[in-house]
Order: sequence, then C-alpha cells, then structure tokens
Amino acid sequence: MRLYRFLTGPDDSTFCHKVTAALNAGWHLYGSATYAFDAATQSMRCGQAVVKDVEGRDYDPAMKLGEQ
Repeated sequence: MRLYRFLTGPDDSTFCHKVTAALNAGWHLYGSATYAFDAATQSMRCGQAVVKDVEGRDYDPAMKLGEQ
C-alpha cells in the first residue's frame, strides 16, 4: 500500500526536523514544498507532502500514518 501525509508547521527549524524525521523513517518527498502566510497567527507556515510504500499491509482509515 502507498501512504500519504501532508506535514505542516511554522517556518522554523521544527518544520525542518519534522520533515527530516519522516525522511529517516522511510518517507519520500512528494511534490514541492509550500509556503503561506497564516493570518490568524501572523506568521509564515510551511507544508510538504510525503509518501511511503508499505508492503504486506492493507490500508485502514484508523491507522496512524506517522507510526508506519
């Protein structure tokens, strides 16, 4: 099965660490990163889609994707 996640976070090192952790857990970048202004917090936010292929498992909407 192929899993998809969209990681988001503030424009600081915590976002980079979140993406780095996902890459080191076997996830792969999917498309380009996004960057947008969050009017509610008056700050910039980052986003990056990642995908991962997992063999021998079937998709279940109840699964926690970050634990795969």
